[in-house]
Amino acid sequence: MDNMGLIQSVRDWSDQYPWLEMLTSLAILLAVAFIANFIAKQVVVRGIRKLITRMKFKHSDVISQHSVIRRIANIIPAIVIMNGIITVPHLSEKLIVFVQMLSQAFIFLTIALAISEFLSVFNIIYQQNPKSRNKPIKGYLQLVKLIIFIVCALMILGTFLKKDVFTLLAGFGAMAAVLMLVFQNTILSLVASVQISSYDTIRIGDWIEIPSLHADGTVIDMSLHSVTIENFDKTFTTIPTNKLVTDTFKNYRGMQQIGARRIKRSIFIDQQSVHFMDHDEYQKLKRFLLLDHYLDEKQSEISAFNQQLEDESVYNQRRLTNLGTFRAYIELYLRKHPNIAQNQTIIVRQMQPTSEGLPLEVYAFTNTTVWKDYEAIQSDIFDHLFAIIPEFGLKIYQAPSGSDMQQLIHKS
Repeated sequence: MDNMGLIQSVRDWSDQYPWLEMLTSLAILLAVAFIANFIAKQVVVRGIRKLITRMKFKHSDVISQHSVIRRIANIIPAIVIMNGIITVPHLSEKLIVFVQMLSQAFIFLTIALAISEFLSVFNIIYQQNPKSRNKPIKGYLQLVKLIIFIVCALMILGTFLKKDVFTLLAGFGAMAAVLMLVFQNTILSLVASVQISSYDTIRIGDWIEIPSLHADGTVIDMSLHSVTIENFDKTFTTIPTNKLVTDTFKNYRGMQQIGARRIKRSIFIDQQSVHFMDHDEYQKLKRFLLLDHYLDEKQSEISAFNQQLEDESVYNQRRLTNLGTFRAYIELYLRKHPNIAQNQTIIVRQMQPTSEGLPLEVYAFTNTTVWKDYEAIQSDIFDHLFAIIPEFGLKIYQAPSGSDMQQLIHKS
């Protein structure tokens, strides 16, 4: 009886201070929510992560490192508060409803963030597949995330306005033009992503060059709104996805697939050094192993042609030139070079003469696409050509330098 009287006296005393009872109940509710949150995150979530880590299956490390389960665990304290707030005495009805709406909105947002995190994990796992370089899905997943957050925002708005989501969507129908204007870049990027994926114009890892945007490097990321390129100077260029549809660009994927890279460089010959070869020069060049067979065949061809001429004048007859012989030497040299792709085009041709000399262009392909090796092969070839060109009585054209002018003055 004494205990019952004590309890009754405490109740009578607390009735005199309703705010104290309300604060006590709120404190108990928050304590229960905190304990539920602690159990969910420190016990359940950690236990699930340890279980996933111990289970030796593919991508278990990726799943355990991300916070999908942890985000879902945030719903537990929100549920406790949403259902427990009605047990707190002396609270106004409006405040109870507001707290419940706030808790419900938090649950919607948490679910949206958990789904977004799950899609990110799915994209990481998909990128570990070699086929993902050809068909990246990051842009599509970003579009799904955008739709999820839009639906989440509508559900939160509907919660506070006490309206159905479909009613809100019907109201937004009149704002379709405004929404299309707001999401114009997103729509354009989505269409561009579909076109890029359908026509397979760009993949992650491709070397592309976009002169108008000063981009020249490797594609390292493709998302819904942008494509990131790591340039060869280690800078990064981020361009809108739709620019890859509206602007022109060069993709070097074909070069990498065939395993050959083009050499297209010219040697500028001083045109005054071009002349017919005499007997001594002919005998000198016959010592070259590459030219021995060529010179014999060419001499026979020229002799047969000259016999058919009615005019026996030496000026009208065909004769070997040092430039033509040098051009043949370059082609024969490339045909024997171990680092030149023999199954690709090999051409040595004269270009249109200019005031800077006669361009003799070398057009061939190396049998490697490695940048360093390619430059070494190209340099070795032209080192040899520059060094051997005096043997043909030819000179390289070079604009006069300051030292040339000084020598000219001293000679005069």
